[in-house]
Amino acid sequence: MNARSTMRLVAGFAAAGLAIGALAGCSAGGDDPDNGGDAPEEVTITWWHNATSDPLQGLWEDVAAEFEEANPGVTIDVTGYQNEDLQRTLIPNALQSGGAPDVFMVWPGGEVRAQAEAGHLRDLSSLTSTIDALGASVNPWKVDGAQYGLPYTFGATGIWYNTEQYEAAGVTAPPTTLLELEEAVSKLNEAGSTPFSVGAGDGWPAGHWWYQFAIGACGKSVLETAVPALDFSDPCWITAGEQLEDFLALDPFNDGFLATPAQTGADSSAGLVANGNTAAEFMGPWNAGVIGSLTPDAEVPEWLGWYPFPATGSDAVVMGGGDGWGVYKDAPDEALAFVEYLLSEDVQKRFAASGAGVPTHPAAAAALTDPNLQASAAALAAADYVQLWLDSDLGPAFGGPLNNAIVTIFGGTGTPQDVVKALEDTAAAQ
Repeated sequence: MNARSTMRLVAGFAAAGLAIGALAGCSAGGDDPDNGGDAPEEVTITWWHNATSDPLQGLWEDVAAEFEEANPGVTIDVTGYQNEDLQRTLIPNALQSGGAPDVFMVWPGGEVRAQAEAGHLRDLSSLTSTIDALGASVNPWKVDGAQYGLPYTFGATGIWYNTEQYEAAGVTAPPTTLLELEEAVSKLNEAGSTPFSVGAGDGWPAGHWWYQFAIGACGKSVLETAVPALDFSDPCWITAGEQLEDFLALDPFNDGFLATPAQTGADSSAGLVANGNTAAEFMGPWNAGVIGSLTPDAEVPEWLGWYPFPATGSDAVVMGGGDGWGVYKDAPDEALAFVEYLLSEDVQKRFAASGAGVPTHPAAAAALTDPNLQASAAALAAADYVQLWLDSDLGPAFGGPLNNAIVTIFGGTGTPQDVVKALEDTAAAQ
């Protein structure tokens, strides 16, 4: 067991004492059989998440075990799946078949909207103490005023980079403008470093680049009105594709990026950064843990840095998002108590300390020890406007057509107009 895992376990069990005691009052029912009462009712809660490596996978296993101990008769059947499989295939298929897990990951915006409108989710609005504790971060999981998911992490998408490669290439400070970013790409290429990796084989990582150019070109005023209205007539959407074409002309990405996966294995976009084969990746706030899991010693490297994507418009618009927990419509009531425990201050502090992401519970923010995640949290706090990842915000019907059209720009066969047409055609079919 490595030092990081040992610290996780020691801190986890030490912190869990109060939380376990607090949960004892919401056990699965029945009296203590040793005192002559009935045995507690046996309840199994199935829980699906996207952690397939430590520290987060181990933390979730610990949390499940703690809840079981505090609630006699309750068993948590917990399974971690690779993120793309979970989001694209497993959860949609399980919901359609009527055999969904009791607690599972629900993404904000269009995803939670579609699942709630289809009747798949329990309304969590009764969990008022948890909702109040999380504050405004719960809003992207609301549908028509009701709460259908509760977020455990929310952070800014930014550039995760190898500080040593930047220094060797003469990039002495993180770029703050698009021109400085382009200059950094040129310097890294001249120094023999591949500036960026992108997992275009999975679609959405390439999509993030167009999203970022779009939110800069469109700005707060357009985004606030155009996204809910599915109105893509403003020329800023075309401008985003043109800016992406200009950036691609600088040769910023790894060889074979059209077939590169995002987050799994040494040859993924995250793995290329982890093993020093590329200098950076534009990715969400979870990426430190992914990169760390793919290094030779399975530790977050000391050279890993983070900076927000340089401004490409007049507004300080930050793109970000998060992950939340939803409860299936037929789940037992114990699943609600389990979600409350997952979002308790104690568990959120341990999540923050693990370095796996930025917690949503305000009291847990101080537990962040990773300076990169601290920087991500600060970027969100300083933003004029926070835009959810566009595929998440628009909804599941948009993700495939939108990202596929963006990938064709990466491949040199598509145009900025093709992306807007994909958006308009999908909107017309709604």
